[in-house]
Amino acid sequence: MPSVSLDACCFIYLVEGSATWRAAVEERLRAYPDSTLFVTSQLTRLECRVRPIRTGDSTLLGQYDAILAADRIRVANVDAATIDSATNIRAQFGFKTPDAIHLATTIVAGAEIFLTGDFRLQRCTDVTVEVIAG
Repeated sequence: MPSVSLDACCFIYLVEGSATWRAAVEERLRAYPDSTLFVTSQLTRLECRVRPIRTGDSTLLGQYDAILAADRIRVANVDAATIDSATNIRAQFGFKTPDAIHLATTIVAGAEIFLTGDFRLQRCTDVTVEVIAG
């Protein structure tokens, strides 16, 4: 089954983004066959859930929990292999730790593509990085 890795921003755009950003992510995801598995990191759960928890917005929290529990989404654990890969990525490219973890999750999960809204991550040559433009 083909897999594509999604940066946390993709989920944020889908749930809270402007109509333009939401449409850009939806269009990109619809381009993949129905058999595609979308992978993301447990770090995405953290990044998406902080604001709704901080503000007490249980509706928004529920939206994130639901999208992350969808059938075609696999939330990968941040294990030792992921941390080792992230360490190498951070050392080689100078990315911030969260970005290195997202990229490492993509690599360890064997995903072919990493979708993000951050063009700077295209410097990573260990995986194909595609930037969504809204």
